[in-house]
Amino acid sequence: MTNTLRQDHDLAFMLRYENIAWYEDGVVRILDRRIYPAKTEFVVCRTHQEVAQAITDMVTQSCGPFTAAAAGMALAAFECRDRNEAGQLAYLTRAAETISHARPTTVSRMARITGGCLEAARAALADGEPVDRAIVAHLVRTNDRRYGRVDQIAGHLVDRIPQNGTVMTQCFGETIVGMMLRRAKEQGKTLRIFCPETRPYFQGARLTATVCSEMGFDTTVITDNMPAFVLEREGVDVFTCAADAICLDGHVVNKIGTLQIAICARHFGVPFYVTGVPDQGHPDRASIHIEQRDPEFVLQAMGVRTAAPGVKGYYPSFDITPPELITGVVTDLGVYAPDQLNQYLAVSQIGPYEMVV
Repeated sequence: MTNTLRQDHDLAFMLRYENIAWYEDGVVRILDRRIYPAKTEFVVCRTHQEVAQAITDMVTQSCGPFTAAAAGMALAAFECRDRNEAGQLAYLTRAAETISHARPTTVSRMARITGGCLEAARAALADGEPVDRAIVAHLVRTNDRRYGRVDQIAGHLVDRIPQNGTVMTQCFGETIVGMMLRRAKEQGKTLRIFCPETRPYFQGARLTATVCSEMGFDTTVITDNMPAFVLEREGVDVFTCAADAICLDGHVVNKIGTLQIAICARHFGVPFYVTGVPDQGHPDRASIHIEQRDPEFVLQAMGVRTAAPGVKGYYPSFDITPPELITGVVTDLGVYAPDQLNQYLAVSQIGPYEMVV
């Protein structure tokens, strides 16, 4: 399958659909972002449960699980291909539950992905088509729509970045990072990017910085205790990040460390733009479950232990930034104040099983 007419054209290697996660011939291959770019290796999953476990184990992060989830549903369809129609739908429904609950903080978004795959499966069964192939076709269509909407978000974001502007990111915003840079190139804008490293998985250093550099932009990695200094001294024009969830009350859930950078950005007068759309499944911050991951991860750096035996670790994966620290939420329909997110839902045309970011 060629990429020339798809929405992932001209993006960095790891943002192409097949290089995120892909189903073919009874297996799913997922780019192992835990070791990329030092190594370019794919985790091979032969059951949908293995796909769910790979998502849990952070083989893919940011928006990567959305593509992996659809690929996992195609694999589930392959697994149950010899059952009757009712048996296949029952099997796929259970698979959707398993895959969508691979990580607790993103259940609402993942359920939209697996729900769309179930709809594609029902249509394929009604038409007598191979269900796994139908789900892959659905994956490409939905990714194209999602990437297209993210491209619109990127346009609104880049409009707020000056020529020769300096941008600070946080963690790995996946598609929006590539689309922001592609839009900047189209507008002839030269940007300088500062990427906090984002421990303990170093997504900022390994993933965001790789995408930015590969796409031809001046890219600098900083440690996670440098953002305040950089915001004060380096003329940062915009701090921006994507979000794992955007609550309707304006609270934003993102990789741990986002809140402290938002506080510093407010102190130094740097606007903070969050990219994405509000989640109907999260009416307020009380609806958020912060995932606590293995504390041992903070006691090491890329497999090398940094703390003495007996020292304890603490690893909440996300934090919650309050609306008063957010300049605006950049959506495909424009920029909304954090207290006006219901206005977006009133006019958006997003289907029940579609994702935007």
